[in-house]
Amino acid sequence: MSEVEAVRVERALTRIRRLMLALALAGTAGALWMEGPAWGAGFLAGALGAMANFRWLEQLAAGLDPRRASRRLRWAALFGLRYVLLGAAAYVIVKVFGLSGLAILAGLLVAAAAVLAELVYELFHAGT
Repeated sequence: MSEVEAVRVERALTRIRRLMLALALAGTAGALWMEGPAWGAGFLAGALGAMANFRWLEQLAAGLDPRRASRRLRWAALFGLRYVLLGAAAYVIVKVFGLSGLAILAGLLVAAAAVLAELVYELFHAGT
């Protein structure tokens, strides 16, 4: 990857991270206002899980670099465990804390929404 492409990718990742944060805050506020504290906290928990998962995927992709082969096994193990960890966290949050499962699922969509928004941004700003 050329240096120009690397800069474009890093800018896109920065925009996605900022969009995830903005969507997490807006969604948490909206869920809190419309449905109450259980939904607000559930949405926030799901959004935090989505952001953690996105970060793990970023690190996994960076670990595929041949110059960083020593860390591959660790990231492969984490890649397989991430859904188990997120599922266990969601179970505990729903059962122990009594937060809304639907709100958690909605919060988990924060990363997908941010990536789609970045896709639209790139479509409209292609070549500029």
